[in-house]
Amino acid sequence: MKAAPFEYFAADSAAAAVALKAEHGEDARFLAGGQSLMPAMNFRLAQPAVLIDINPARDLDFLVFEKNFLRIGALTRNRTLERDPLVAKHCPLIREAIVHVAHPQIRNRGTLAGNLAHADPASEMPAVMLALGARMKARSAKGERWIAARDFFTGIFSTALAPDELLAEIEIPALPPRTGCAFLEVARRRGDYAMMGVAAVVTAGKGVRLGYCSAGPTPVLIESSSTEINIQKAIDPLGSVHASKAYQRHLAGVLTERVLALASSRISR
Repeated sequence: MKAAPFEYFAADSAAAAVALKAEHGEDARFLAGGQSLMPAMNFRLAQPAVLIDINPARDLDFLVFEKNFLRIGALTRNRTLERDPLVAKHCPLIREAIVHVAHPQIRNRGTLAGNLAHADPASEMPAVMLALGARMKARSAKGERWIAARDFFTGIFSTALAPDELLAEIEIPALPPRTGCAFLEVARRRGDYAMMGVAAVVTAGKGVRLGYCSAGPTPVLIESSSTEINIQKAIDPLGSVHASKAYQRHLAGVLTERVLALASSRISR
């Protein structure tokens, strides 16, 4: 199948993009990498009347580390996050996890912001953002606001973004001293969505943050003051043709034990 007819606008700035969204309302969708949106349109699962292409908006294409935060613009490609030395130095968990996102051809075009706005609970990066304590900048023609990652994901393919808002930036705090992080998942094939995945951030003397994908209708965050964690009450896997709920719960337990050991082994002495 092919996409239903739509109007196309190219926005040359973030301001132009949100102005177009304000004009066309809920009938309009933003286009960045398009790696989720375009297949949905071709199957007519999504039929926006208007596409607002933000690729010409160069003010949304940035990756910088300043004031102890890694700042990622809406047009930063996943492949950039995989290769950039700033990410490797200040946020190695992203680099470790993002290689599990689909395949190189898709990472070349797809964006972190698009991935997060799509809000697939089986996707790796929402869970990683929870573990890292990230926050998202939502921008509209009326202004901008910050949304903590823990408040951003509200349901399956659903976020706290208002209909007129663009996810313009992701901000991630630098890891505290004596912190180790790790990501593990189990998938049927490389590049498939995980049957279960866990991101861990362990800070000596302060505690643990765990982010889970495929563990419920949203990514799941567990915080604890120790590595002794009972996860079974926190997760609610949906189950699938490839993995029953019971099997997903089993995977969560095994992966949690392994990812905590791996992250703890990476804490600098």
